Amino acid sequence: MSSERLMKETMKDRIEAFGRKLVAARGNRGVRDLAKEIEISAATLSRVERGYMPDLDTFSKICRWLKVDPAEVLDIKEVVPTRPAVAVHFRKDQALRPETAQALAQMILAAQRAMLVSEEEKATSGV
Repeated sequence: MSSERLMKETMKDRIEAFGRKLVAARGNRGVRDLAKEIEISAATLSRVERGYMPDLDTFSKICRWLKVDPAEVLDIKEVVPTRPAVAVHFRKDQALRPETAQALAQMILAAQRAMLVSEEEKATSGV
């Protein structure tokens, strides 16, 4: 199996597990009731529970509600400092493949790390 295919399967598995965790946490509560609490649409909540990849805003809101670390859900080993310099928002796009989303996320994290290093160098050099 190619590494690209393995990454795609792994990301798909993680997103499906995220959906199952959401279903379990919701318990007997209705989709509409919980969606309102999380501040997302009921249709979006339902899609995420069925294993569809949410946009970053939705993902963030659900992670906060579940009280889980997004890096843990995505199995990201390296934690970026809490001072984000780069932000991105993806809307649900059926054409966006999981491996593309993962590659973009890694690129954004690398850009953010580079910006933080640059800021630290400027601060220590007195520029």
